[in-house]
Amino acid sequence: MFVRPSGQCRKHFQLQALLALLLSICLITGCAAPAVPSPFADPSAARTASASYEQYDEDSLKVQSDFDTLTEELFRTEAAQSAITLHYTLADPAAYGITEYPKDLGTVSLEDTKKDLEDVRNLNDRLKAMDSRRLREDQLLTYTILSSYLNTGLSLEGLELYDQPLSTTLGIQSQLPILLSEYTFYSRQDIEDYLSLLSSIDAYYDSIIAFEEQKTEAGLGLCDTVIDRVITSCNAYLIDADHSFMTETFTSRLNAVDGLTDQEKEDYTARNKAAINEHFVPAYEHLIEGLKGLKGRGTNDKGLSYFPKGKEYYQYLVNSGTGTSYKDIPALKKAVMDQMSDDLSAVDELLSEDPGLAEKLQSYTFSPEQPEAILESLKDQCRQDFPPIDGYSYTIKSVPKALEGILSPAFYLTVPLDRPQDNSIYINNGSTGSSSLYTTIAHEGYPGHMYQTQYFNRSNTCNLRSILDFKGYTEGWATYAEYYAYTLNNGLEDGVGELLQHNAAFTLALYALLDISIHYDGWDMAQVENYLKLYFNISDLEVVSSIYYEIMENPGNYLSYYVGYLEILNMEREAKQAQGANYSQLEFNRFILDMGPAPFGVIRTYFQKWLAGE
Repeated sequence: MFVRPSGQCRKHFQLQALLALLLSICLITGCAAPAVPSPFADPSAARTASASYEQYDEDSLKVQSDFDTLTEELFRTEAAQSAITLHYTLADPAAYGITEYPKDLGTVSLEDTKKDLEDVRNLNDRLKAMDSRRLREDQLLTYTILSSYLNTGLSLEGLELYDQPLSTTLGIQSQLPILLSEYTFYSRQDIEDYLSLLSSIDAYYDSIIAFEEQKTEAGLGLCDTVIDRVITSCNAYLIDADHSFMTETFTSRLNAVDGLTDQEKEDYTARNKAAINEHFVPAYEHLIEGLKGLKGRGTNDKGLSYFPKGKEYYQYLVNSGTGTSYKDIPALKKAVMDQMSDDLSAVDELLSEDPGLAEKLQSYTFSPEQPEAILESLKDQCRQDFPPIDGYSYTIKSVPKALEGILSPAFYLTVPLDRPQDNSIYINNGSTGSSSLYTTIAHEGYPGHMYQTQYFNRSNTCNLRSILDFKGYTEGWATYAEYYAYTLNNGLEDGVGELLQHNAAFTLALYALLDISIHYDGWDMAQVENYLKLYFNISDLEVVSSIYYEIMENPGNYLSYYVGYLEILNMEREAKQAQGANYSQLEFNRFILDMGPAPFGVIRTYFQKWLAGE
């Protein structure tokens, strides 16, 4: 999972046997940013073919200068929306001309969302007024991506109350403490900003409860089961300030700041404990009480399609979360089912050729086993198929023990643009074991999120692109990287890696298919139970319930991982077929990486040009 300031999470499930295989899946979730215009296609992408040469006449240079000014202005404005977003984007914002920014967490409200949509509309009008034909090639790509981003954002109009800030694993209440505990101190000002943010959390959560009340009054409230699940996640943060991860991480971050006297450190530590006791813990107590007050009022314990505009909102989530190039949800569903069938057939064929493979799955072991050794091994082996990068560093950390039950098996924290060395990969020792750590490190580290982030930040020429979040691309790439790791020299016996890879892809497809079935087709828990029992012999009601509510709470989440992977996989197949003996895995991966985060409708336009040798 790839954690941005707004937060992302990852969930791990162990399911029953299918053809003697353990169906297991490690997934990540997170914020979805607008991707392609409604419903799926990206008509503006066609413009990318128009600029076959650079233009240097006076009018063109003026347009190009104006566009650079616009994107840099937009980058600074968006980065400075809040202190926490700014801090995770830039370690030294003053060097980028940013000196003023809010020092609190802000609010969540219908009015805020409507104001944001009005800003998006004005920006979109400003963008349309530009003559895109005069832009440079790199600018035209950014223009097309930004236009797509804005148009998808505007499709949220009228659906603002469908937003769900709270959920068991992906909600703000689960993500924010980790972002606060990882808030690096580069200077005294960072310490002051952190304490200000921590002290504003109670007001922030009060605004979320008010928003949930408004949703409930509109008939869009949380059902009792989801409320209970969210409350359980909140209980983990009713901490003792003297003995908590929030205090421990504060002390270690404080010690990293040069020039602080012992007295200053003591004073800051006292202020941190006071903020935890007077704001952080009460914020969770108020949130729990507010949620209890909503119980009995939420009428829908099923998917989005049971809400008045639920299908429309789900289409928005699919657009923004996957950036898919498929024309509509039925076409997307068919593609998921087709690839799911291909992976199942591959599993069946492997087991037919070697029946002993199924038994080997009961005791397989990856090698190496330690996170640092895994990363170095992956880095060495990936050089043949991925453009190498050097000069970066990373720290592998453990999820606080108190949070192992509610956080993902692993996650990578995004780094500030001006501090590429501050890479952090978290391992949840409560749910990540030897059977999954190797491929999980590939997903989060190399050649997954950490590698992907480092590569793009080094080659990107437009700061704005670094904060446009395209989950389908980023998580699709990391999933692609994760599955690649099964093919390496990883300690597995012959055939086991290939079998595990197809099994993992099949399982992820199953979750993606259930995502569509629950939120678009309207399946209830009984239908999910019948499907899992009939086709996969999964009858444990506790397992079925966990799967159902994880998907029900987080529409579009699992779909974004799988669809992103499927889009990359489809392009890889097309490239192999078109280029034959001339195909290079290294050059294909370089193309995907050079494109950077974008909707797949945009990427595919450039892919056709790349495929033709241009």
